[in-house]
Amino acid sequence: MKEIFLDEDFDVDEVSSKINSIMSRWSVQLLDINGPSWVIYDHDMEVKYLFFFEVDFNNIETRIKLEDLKLNVIHHIEGMRDDTKYRDNLINSVFID
Repeated sequence: MKEIFLDEDFDVDEVSSKINSIMSRWSVQLLDINGPSWVIYDHDMEVKYLFFFEVDFNNIETRIKLEDLKLNVIHHIEGMRDDTKYRDNLINSVFID
């Protein structure tokens, strides 16, 4: 498993491209977006990548960037038209004080 840690200064386009590139691989099946943890699983449901966003979910600008990133990645996954899936739980009261 490869872990990638990002702070609030992450570039939406750069991270979108990286995640989209990973999601386009035949061995990847699922992106599980759960607040700060974005986990990419293969077809055996083994974790291949973990993107961990070390950000303040109370910061509206950061949440907007995360939403933009999420929409970019979801749009890419839906455009692939294969069995690649995503699960979205980006904003949850657990992550916001």
